[in-house]
Amino acid sequence: MARRRSELAALLGEFRRTPVLLPLVEDDAPLVADLGGIRWIYAFSNEEALARFAVARGEARREWPYRKVFGARLLDVGTVVAGVPCGVALDVGSEGEGVLFPPVAGIVPDEAAVDTEMDGEERR
Repeated sequence: MARRRSELAALLGEFRRTPVLLPLVEDDAPLVADLGGIRWIYAFSNEEALARFAVARGEARREWPYRKVFGARLLDVGTVVAGVPCGVALDVGSEGEGVLFPPVAGIVPDEAAVDTEMDGEERR
């Protein structure tokens, strides 16, 4: 268990320090998906990972505008401004290489975490 926590901490630290591609939709909003009560912001480590995602969606022919942002900005700002439980999905569509950063304490700010207490009541 300690080894896995250490691996997660290293992966999270690397993600926070690395610029990632944030696909954009109308009005320059980030591409997101809602699943199981959580909003997931899609991010990609490189253009190849974004291309695999586009192919998996059957949308490889369209242009995919994106912005480069640091992983830390997505976790520290993007998850908070979403206004709903929100995490980051990295490299969705890349078989065996994707990572989910859920909205829990230690990954996102406490005000965005679903597992912290706010005003004496536990958030879901």
